[in-house]
Amino acid sequence: MTSVLDLAPVVPVVVLDDAADAVPLARALVAGGLPAIEVTLRTPAALDAIRAIADEVPDAVVGAGTVISPRSVADAAAAGAGFLVSPGWTEALLDAMAMSGVPFLPGVSTASEVVALLERGVTEMKFFPAEASGGTPYLTSLAGPLPQARFCPTGGISLASAPSYLALRNVGCVGGTWMLPPDALAARDWDRVESLAREASALRA
Repeated sequence: MTSVLDLAPVVPVVVLDDAADAVPLARALVAGGLPAIEVTLRTPAALDAIRAIADEVPDAVVGAGTVISPRSVADAAAAGAGFLVSPGWTEALLDAMAMSGVPFLPGVSTASEVVALLERGVTEMKFFPAEASGGTPYLTSLAGPLPQARFCPTGGISLASAPSYLALRNVGCVGGTWMLPPDALAARDWDRVESLAREASALRA
């Protein structure tokens, strides 16, 4: 698979309470130009949602977010996740993700965490929480001493702020939720989701 960081400029971060919404939501996002979809493991419906998208939306690359334990790695991989995203990492979690055979983005928020991952041969990471951890100035500072590290910043990013992240040479994509407004999801307004996704997919560095 092409690197997760290169699939689209924006990775929607999805929280689903009803797995029945997974397929129409994924189809709307893909139609809008956002094929990489992160379904967070924060709800009981998440694994069923990942499984449904993997089975029924062939143009989507569905991943599992909020992966925080070796068990969640195994469950997500078994459900058909095409990539894994964690908010942070431990040695045990990193070992499990590496052994899964599924592409993964471990979360970092400090230079020391980035260096530790580079020591392990990991060069692609999630920067989280992006805005609270220093945003674009922090990532710009990391690019000098650690040019081999590439990031998907997530956390507090909006349509307005995304372009400044995407302009950085060490950022491949950003994660966000702004194309998934709660009222649109509650109303199952997939046309609106598709429109917002198309707007997000048009963002370029």
